[in-house]
Amino acid sequence: MVAAQDTSSRDEVRLGIVAAASRLLREEGSNAVTTRAVAQAAGVQAPTIYRLFGDKNGLIDAVAEHVMATYVAAKSTVVHAAAEGDPVADLRFGWRVHIEFGLANPELYALLAGRGAGGPSPATAAGMEVLRTRVRRLAAAGLLAVDEQRALMMIHAAGNGTVLALLATPPQKRDPGLGDAMFDAVLSSILASAPATPDPTVNAVAVTFATVVPDLPGLTDAERALMTEWLHRSLTSPHGNA
Repeated sequence: MVAAQDTSSRDEVRLGIVAAASRLLREEGSNAVTTRAVAQAAGVQAPTIYRLFGDKNGLIDAVAEHVMATYVAAKSTVVHAAAEGDPVADLRFGWRVHIEFGLANPELYALLAGRGAGGPSPATAAGMEVLRTRVRRLAAAGLLAVDEQRALMMIHAAGNGTVLALLATPPQKRDPGLGDAMFDAVLSSILASAPATPDPTVNAVAVTFATVVPDLPGLTDAERALMTEWLHRSLTSPHGNA
């Protein structure tokens, strides 16, 4: 019973510190999120932060995860709710929400985008899985003209670039149509209806077939893996459509 109370108290303190750091980040910017300032805002001693988060980077990761988790949860709900809807419209909706989130949380977004070799936070990785689900729906519908992974990374890169470009521009000078224009440009490069390759029919069929390879009967796991490798190589080869 005492151990449970200690755990509950520890969790409450941790949440209070994350909330205080989130507030400082939102109201005063990333430079304001120092161990001393966060400790003062949360009403704890600095060693408590080190004990719970390891260091300032650990605290920033926790803040990012806290804010992103709510965002990712909302995106995941939309993905499941739109499972029977238009996959292109669903992707467009997710793109717009992503842009809006970045513009509404500039300091946090910049911190997330600037992460180094440590890799993404768990919440960011979960966001990528939501995007992967949306891309898989496009592939399963026979709409992709490029490999799923290529489509995923093109959308991811374009989305991040759009947010960072808008954040680098004074609000009054931002192009309100840039987000939609970039999305349409990406679609024109990845969809079979407006392909960037000269042989869209073959590519669309190959990409769609790749989505069902894991479920093909009568094959071993090794054979499925080999077939997936062949399809990926064909779709990503610069001479694959010659």
